[in-house]
Amino acid sequence: MLRGFAAALARAGLVAERLRPGRAHGCRRCHRAGEGIPPTTRRRVTSGPPSCRLLLAVSVAAMPGRTKASPVSSQDQPQDLEGSRGAKAGAVQEEPPGEGGGDASAGGCSPNLGDAEIVKSPSDPKQYRFIKLQNGLCALLISDLNNPDGSPYAPSSEGEDDDDSEEGTDEDDDSGAEIEDDQEGYDDECGGYDEDLDDPDSELEELADKDETRKRNSTEKQSAAALCIGVGSFSDPEDLPGLAHFLEHMVFMGSSKYPDENGFDAFLKKHGGSDNASTDCERTVFQFDVQRKYFKEALDRWAQFFIHPLMIRDAIDREVEAVDSGNADTLKHEPKQKNIDTYTRLREFWQRYYSAHYMTLVVQSKETLDTLEKWVTEIFSEIPNNDLPRPEFSHLTEPFDTPDFHKVYRVVPIRKTHSLNITWALPPQEQYYRVKPLHYISWLVGHEGKGSVLSYLRKKFWALALYGGNGETGFEQNTTYSVFSICVTLTDEGYKHFYEVAHVVFQYLKMLQKTGPDQRIWEEIQKIEANEFHYQEQTDPVEYVESLCENMQLFPKEDILTGDQLLFEYKPEISRSLQLDIILLGAVLSSLPTCSSLILCSFMCTDVDKNWSNMWASDFPFNVDLHLPEENKYIATDFALKPPDCPQTEYPVNIMSTQQGSLWYKKDDKFKIPKAYIRFHLISPLIQQSAENVVLFDTFVNILAHNLAEPAYEADVAQLEYKLVAGEHGLIIRVKGFNHKLPLLFQLLIDHLADFSFTPEVFEMITEQLKKTYFNILIKPETLAKDIRLLILEHGRWSMTDKYETLMKSVSIDSLLIFVKAFKSQLFAEGLVQGNFTSSESKEFLNYVVGKLQFLPLVHPCPVQFRVMDLPSAHLLCKVKTLNKGDANSEVTVYYQSGPKSLREYSLMELLVVSSDCSFKREDFEAVRMYMEEPCFDFLRTKQTLGSELVDKKIEEFLLCFEEKLKGLTEEAYNTQVTALIKLKECEDSHLGEEVDRNWTEVVTQQYLFDRLVREIEALKSLSRLELIDWFHAHRNKERKVLSVHVVGYGKHEGDEETAAASNVHSPSSNEIPQLRFLTPTSLIHTTCIKDIKVYTSSLNVLPYHKILK
Repeated sequence: MLRGFAAALARAGLVAERLRPGRAHGCRRCHRAGEGIPPTTRRRVTSGPPSCRLLLAVSVAAMPGRTKASPVSSQDQPQDLEGSRGAKAGAVQEEPPGEGGGDASAGGCSPNLGDAEIVKSPSDPKQYRFIKLQNGLCALLISDLNNPDGSPYAPSSEGEDDDDSEEGTDEDDDSGAEIEDDQEGYDDECGGYDEDLDDPDSELEELADKDETRKRNSTEKQSAAALCIGVGSFSDPEDLPGLAHFLEHMVFMGSSKYPDENGFDAFLKKHGGSDNASTDCERTVFQFDVQRKYFKEALDRWAQFFIHPLMIRDAIDREVEAVDSGNADTLKHEPKQKNIDTYTRLREFWQRYYSAHYMTLVVQSKETLDTLEKWVTEIFSEIPNNDLPRPEFSHLTEPFDTPDFHKVYRVVPIRKTHSLNITWALPPQEQYYRVKPLHYISWLVGHEGKGSVLSYLRKKFWALALYGGNGETGFEQNTTYSVFSICVTLTDEGYKHFYEVAHVVFQYLKMLQKTGPDQRIWEEIQKIEANEFHYQEQTDPVEYVESLCENMQLFPKEDILTGDQLLFEYKPEISRSLQLDIILLGAVLSSLPTCSSLILCSFMCTDVDKNWSNMWASDFPFNVDLHLPEENKYIATDFALKPPDCPQTEYPVNIMSTQQGSLWYKKDDKFKIPKAYIRFHLISPLIQQSAENVVLFDTFVNILAHNLAEPAYEADVAQLEYKLVAGEHGLIIRVKGFNHKLPLLFQLLIDHLADFSFTPEVFEMITEQLKKTYFNILIKPETLAKDIRLLILEHGRWSMTDKYETLMKSVSIDSLLIFVKAFKSQLFAEGLVQGNFTSSESKEFLNYVVGKLQFLPLVHPCPVQFRVMDLPSAHLLCKVKTLNKGDANSEVTVYYQSGPKSLREYSLMELLVVSSDCSFKREDFEAVRMYMEEPCFDFLRTKQTLGSELVDKKIEEFLLCFEEKLKGLTEEAYNTQVTALIKLKECEDSHLGEEVDRNWTEVVTQQYLFDRLVREIEALKSLSRLELIDWFHAHRNKERKVLSVHVVGYGKHEGDEETAAASNVHSPSSNEIPQLRFLTPTSLIHTTCIKDIKVYTSSLNVLPYHKILK
């Protein structure tokens, strides 16, 4: 298989494909030690009577010769093996009170008068209205007419398009103690520990990713709708499992009014929209978004699927295969053997459960509430209502009464990681949403400060991270039970002591039982959540309506927006009973059920050790090192906006400049929120002097993050976020949040940097983790391809192989101490402060850095970029075999070098790469990229398994076709593309973080062209169609400079003999030093083959340092 390709036209000789750095934990409700609460965390965990089960699973690093498998954990439980995303669960509210509250037009009221009973955030500019139709369907109408600052948006006439920009999505989620150098988010079974480094340009590439996301989201805000039906896979007939999910697919295959099977998808695609649906245990959700101009028509087309879906018999066989391979057995082959008519049963299921009174609808658009009410009433009143009672499952009180429990399962994961999962199945909790006792317990279990489980385990060097809580998927939260899980990412040593790790968890829970609920802690959590809700960012409309349509199934009208966000009532008796539930079952160890027949995995099942089982059944002693957290000093209480102490400016200005550092500053006068961003780049030429120094720097930053995890955790949960980035030329420190207590966090980071120390045990733990990190990069085709390409292109770069070999051989405690001392002795500190700080306050941050670290200035300025190799006019090919013998995927990257260019030439290049074909519209962005990117994807897309060299040829074929298409570009089409790109660059920032990211890019690259967007727009306006065509032609002639990098997987398509299944062939041990195996091309005979990168690049010229400034 081919994993992807990249064709880059580059300024200064280089454009890198972006691999999104990330953080990942799909569980919105789980608390991770080392991580703050996500900005849009949904809270729905509560309590109930004692009827519990406990699960425990241990995953081990896969050994050579053993089957690889995805680890089994609570987060990996099938969401009824169906839904594409987990939904929140709980009892269905029969009828939210206040029905009919949407009659705002009566008595001459404003056409956009909202429902006063619905509690919303003070920072939310939208208007809300709840209505209930005659057929029983409940709807929430959301008018988006106000701008983010609350000022009214002047709507155009009904149905007319407009150019207003979208409010945008949530800010990036910087988390405590996250190291980003070469890092990609670690998406393990726990959601876990960031151990996989990604690409070396992570800071700049993350900023570039955010900018691209901003462009996608900052077009005119989409209109969106979501509909939730109170039925899911729990209602599947016993003889037709999967029927609910299958119906979710079938209803979308045409309607009586719009019979075209793919008509709705085509309509949305044409008008810049998208749609999705998912089936959970007790709910099925449908959602879509589209340009506002086409929203009403889209609503009508969409509603017909719930009014008169076709569900043609002939489509069943085709769709059952497309839904899931398992569905073919349960819905096609087995029913046929049993003479069951799936088609008839499907229609019966639709008639029984797709009833209007089970449905909750949310629509959001830049229309008045009266207009939305008129549309919804007109369109959705036709949905039938059968008046039958809702499906109910609360009587099923023992869903996990199975002999598969009370065991220990050791599961072999694909990644080289260890984890311990302990899971309790509790009674359903939704009735306690105002108290949220599980949220309280997860907050404490997932804590990372003094006295916490993770703090203790880290001191033992047994654990790296810990999560606790409820994932809010339908499998983890429903009317039958609620799940509470604790997942610990273990060290090698921790895996050897996993019983002791479990024992520490049980000791902590026993301590919670003894101390009982603490009102001070509960009120701290309440205050933090209230602050977050008060100053929340606006989210993407389609995600927002999806969330709210489910909330409508769970909460009364007044709590639709707040029910999953806020803590309302302190009732210690509820939390106390829940703690008792958990601890009483603490002596029962069991595991997840065995793997599905659809999942290949390797595991070993054993009984729980009798000694531990007996201990947990007894009154075991407390651990005196475990206790409740102290009072949180980082919770903001002052939200006043500071008056400026200097003239306001449109762009950051330099307010301090010395030999030791420089500070840029801008007071926020646009978003007017009590938040701020502080970013510093501590630059040192020492880092890139050797591969050993790069490794020592990675180790240093990882240990620094480890040291900060405990003391900084309180700030993290108080929504003060920080990130330490091991950049290529220095340490990057990023801090953001409410400005009131932000200086305390910044000072904490600098203090730990100044007083850096570590024990031999910490050094050993971090270096072992780093070995796994480097190794995981090397075995991925996409990251190895990038490493090779940059090694060829960038002068002085150290490869990941160099770093891995150095780490395995020569890194010592003494060498780290010497490096850190040298690093801190000479620096240049460059910073940016934006938000709710005065210039005088901002200067104190640089003063604190210089005063605390006491470093000398650099003797010579340190460049913050690599010089780029000047490639010859030829087609170069570097082809290597992947280092993972069990991986059939290949990666092909084709790079076209343009050389140092001006801002005008770069704008022309951008126009070429992200332009669109003339039929575009998704608010200009989706279509903007289509001129080259989308046609290229379509050109290369195939169901065949292609060899890497054939793909390389097809890329060249595409460029030949594209060149002909470009020659036929009309003046009108060209102007449309230019206008679209300009429109993207003119989009307003949706939140302060976007503006900061753009400005920080200029600072961290030392270009300081803060008005770059304005200049690029001017350049675009000056370009012509002929210039675009001539420029592309010039880079396609015989003098072109091309570099192809192929990382080749194993398989017949690459000339290998038949390889064993991936589960039977394991990658090299992480204790080995992998060596690249260079291959000779078989069909690309007119290329120059690179077999020794260092030898080849030593003969090339090096381009001068280049910045795009004019």
